[in-house]
Amino acid sequence: MKPRALLLMAVLTLMSLLFLDTAAVFARASSGGSRGSRSYSSPATPSSPSSPSQVTTPTPSASQQQRPGMFGGGLMGGLAGLALGGLIGSMLFGGLGGGFGGGVGLLEMVLIGGAAFLLFRMFRARQQPAYAGAGGASAYGAGGQSWPTGGGAATVEAPAGESDLDRGLGHIRGMDPSFDPDRFTDWAKTAFVDVQAAIARRELGGVQDRLTPQEFGRLQAQCDQLRGARRTNKIERVQIGRAQVSEAWQESGQDWVTVCFTVSLVDYVVDDTSGAVVEGSTSPESIEEYWTFTRPVGPKAWRLSAIQTA
Repeated sequence: MKPRALLLMAVLTLMSLLFLDTAAVFARASSGGSRGSRSYSSPATPSSPSSPSQVTTPTPSASQQQRPGMFGGGLMGGLAGLALGGLIGSMLFGGLGGGFGGGVGLLEMVLIGGAAFLLFRMFRARQQPAYAGAGGASAYGAGGQSWPTGGGAATVEAPAGESDLDRGLGHIRGMDPSFDPDRFTDWAKTAFVDVQAAIARRELGGVQDRLTPQEFGRLQAQCDQLRGARRTNKIERVQIGRAQVSEAWQESGQDWVTVCFTVSLVDYVVDDTSGAVVEGSTSPESIEEYWTFTRPVGPKAWRLSAIQTA
């Protein structure tokens, strides 16, 4: 193929990729925004309050229940192995120059001392009993609970502890005792529908008081892109299947709460001139999104600060 034809194909490919990237911006309220220190981490998935807290604990096998091996573990085991290897090498190859003149040198003394320590550990290990957990009850089972002894992994119920979400909600309530996650979730549902409708109208003035200045500017730029391309994002038949608080925390004098939405909706883009669908589908699709809201600590107004798609 001629170089000129190759160049033309490369240019066309690049233009098509740029077009696809630009078109992707037009779909509903796009992902982005700030989640404070968690901006670069994935949102936590909601936990089911009805399911018990469980911990998967590997059951020690027969080989794991035996005494430590010849060299044990940790730093001393490594030093002992090094000492023994060095001693053998010293005996086979004459040491480090025969110990500076043929006698016993410093390196030989260190190696001999390491070997002596190793032998001491070996004899002492033979005199110690096996681990208590290998046969009878351990201190962790003193309350009548015994650990499984079969092979594989055992699933045991752990005592319910305070989760990261519980701690965050507790901190928020410390400055705002009236804060209720259920009421907040109901408010967030309304915000979800209203913001999507504003994107479809390409006008965010009606929801500006529910957006941080940064998020308002980001979503307004999306609306401006739609208007400049003479396109309209249609968002219809919105049905919220689940809305649940998945994260809550405080930092830098701000409250933060993330709500996980599972939604069925119709999302497509039409050309303003022809009315033809240029992106998306007129069939319902299911999405999962995480919307993060923030406010100054205390009973103040919440504002949307970030949207992330699962």
